[in-house]
Amino acid sequence: MNGITLLLAAVSCFLLSSGATTVLTRLALAWGITDRPGGHKAHSRPVPYLGGVAIVLGTIVPVMLLPDFQERRCVVIVMAGVAVAVLGLIDDLSPLSLRVRLAVETLAAGAVVLSGVEVPFTGGWVDGPATAAWIVVIGNSHNLLDNMDGALGAVAAVSAAVLGLTASLRSEPGLGLLLLSLSLASLGFLRHNWAPAKVFMGDAGSLFIGFVLASSAALLVTGSSAATGIAGLVLFTFVAVVDTGVVLVSRRRAGRPLLSGGTDHLSHRLRRLGLGTRLTAVTLAGVSAMTGVLGLLIVLHRPPAVAVTVVAVAGALALIGLAQKVRVYPAVLADHPSKIRERR
Repeated sequence: MNGITLLLAAVSCFLLSSGATTVLTRLALAWGITDRPGGHKAHSRPVPYLGGVAIVLGTIVPVMLLPDFQERRCVVIVMAGVAVAVLGLIDDLSPLSLRVRLAVETLAAGAVVLSGVEVPFTGGWVDGPATAAWIVVIGNSHNLLDNMDGALGAVAAVSAAVLGLTASLRSEPGLGLLLLSLSLASLGFLRHNWAPAKVFMGDAGSLFIGFVLASSAALLVTGSSAATGIAGLVLFTFVAVVDTGVVLVSRRRAGRPLLSGGTDHLSHRLRRLGLGTRLTAVTLAGVSAMTGVLGLLIVLHRPPAVAVTVVAVAGALALIGLAQKVRVYPAVLADHPSKIRERR
């Protein structure tokens, strides 16, 4: 593919996502598809959904027309990602049960594994199911990360760009195109989602982003050593991994339901430390860039994989522990977890 074609595809992804977000925002307001304030939610006025549909369109429409994209595993990732996005859109319009969501996500992840994507956790038969489970978990971790204006959009733009560069250096042009498209589509949406957000991506966008990033990371470490695979997975999705760990530990300690909404995420804790909404999004994106570049070096066999694996896992655990020091619940209720209420 020549440079002009690639440039046109890149511009198309950005413009299509940005333009479609504008149109879908108006439609969402006209149809009453909005996220209304209340409970743990921070916004004070109804904000339209459907931004995620624009991200999906901006990602897949331009690249599906390019011949370099027609690699089987990439096509499967896109098709499965679209299925997950449709699931998310239905959930945005009429909430689905957790069982239904997990069933569809597991089938989609299973399709990716059957296409030839498998992380070498053990070198045995368990690697396939473990890879599918990891894709489902990390996909939902990105869904949880969509909790503040601009946060997931910024992380997605950076993470997809680094993964796309890694794919290109690994001679995976189809995957590189897909990830470049996702990065630029996320930037096109981010214009409208930057604080104060005019539109949210909803589950349609967050699940699509998480699924594509998780599947792509798994594809890039397929065929590597176990240490390289684990280090790559953690580093490429570091912010989502840490955020989910922070929430799980926090809610377990507070006696709150693990799957409930709340303002106890990593982004909320950064806000409690004095960072503004925009600076929080930039900080999360910066961390994603640094750990993503380290993941790139690991996949290209630069630093020792075992040492980096230990450092990556230890670093994630350390951050999860340190984040618990930032109080997000009222101190007076610390001894009565059942009485804790979420703050706006």
